[in-house]
Order: sequence, then structure tokens, then C-alpha cells
Amino acid sequence: MRVYLPATVPMLRKLVDSGEITAIGGTAFALTPMLRESYAAGDTEELEYAAMTEASRASLRLIAAELENGDKPPLRRAVVSADIEGVTLRPDLDYAVVKLPGVVKLSEVAAVHVDGPDAEDAVRDASGVVDAADLGDPDAEFLLGEAEDHELQWYATQELPFLLELM
Repeated sequence: MRVYLPATVPMLRKLVDSGEITAIGGTAFALTPMLRESYAAGDTEELEYAAMTEASRASLRLIAAELENGDKPPLRRAVVSADIEGVTLRPDLDYAVVKLPGVVKLSEVAAVHVDGPDAEDAVRDASGVVDAADLGDPDAEFLLGEAEDHELQWYATQELPFLLELM
């Protein structure tokens, strides 16, 4: 199953250094049967994009946690796309949520999606309000929308070391 793991730039650095990445809480997002049923229309590509968007929102939460810890991570959302067997559906958490059976090896990664530098201000603002946006705060929804207006850029796994070197 194609899954989308929320990540941060420091997590991507660990992926390059160790050859594996661990999803926080084992949580990732995917085009699940429940996600498909929750949309009135949409082809597979559109619904996978919806799952990736959920992962990018979770990336904002990870960035917020790093900032709260006093870290200064690059303010760019990151999502790792991987093909994983043995995932467990978790519709009790959200329609797109899946739990992974363990670490994800670099050989299972299909691509990495990362914000460009032009998104950093919007990501900073959205990382602090993503939970409020989920609860319906219109000002927070606006800030989240500003971040989501920036499309994540696609990178092949062999490009990842060069991308990180340039940051």
C-alpha cells in the first residue's frame, strides 16, 4: 500500500544517514477504503493527494513540536511516500490513518515531498495553529490555507542527499 509519512527535515536527514525512517507513533496516511467512501467523487490520484495533504498537516504538527522543544528546524513540511505491506487501518482515528508495522527502509521509499524555501513563512505561521484550524477557527484555517497553497515539491530518493545539502 502506498503510504504517506509526515516528516520534518531533521527526520529526512536521519533517513539519509541511517537508511530508515520511523513514523512518529507508527502513524501514516493512505488512500484507505474509508477515505474513498468519504468522497462523493475523485479518482485514485485525487484521493491519494488528499491522504498526502493529511500527512502534510501532520508534518506541521511535528514542526510545531520541534519548535516548542527549542529546536530550530528548517520550516518546511515534508512527506515521505513509501510502499509498505502489513499496514493496519485506523478509521477510529481518521479515515486516512494507518499504522505501520515498523520502520520504513529507504528501499521502500518511492519519493519525498518537501516545501520550497518560499513556503517557510507560511509554514511557521500554520505550524502554530494547525490544531485550531482543525477545530474550525476561521483565522487559523486561513493561515493553514496559506501554507497549503504552497505545493510540496517532488524528489526522487537519490536526490534527497543533494536537497538536504542545499538547505
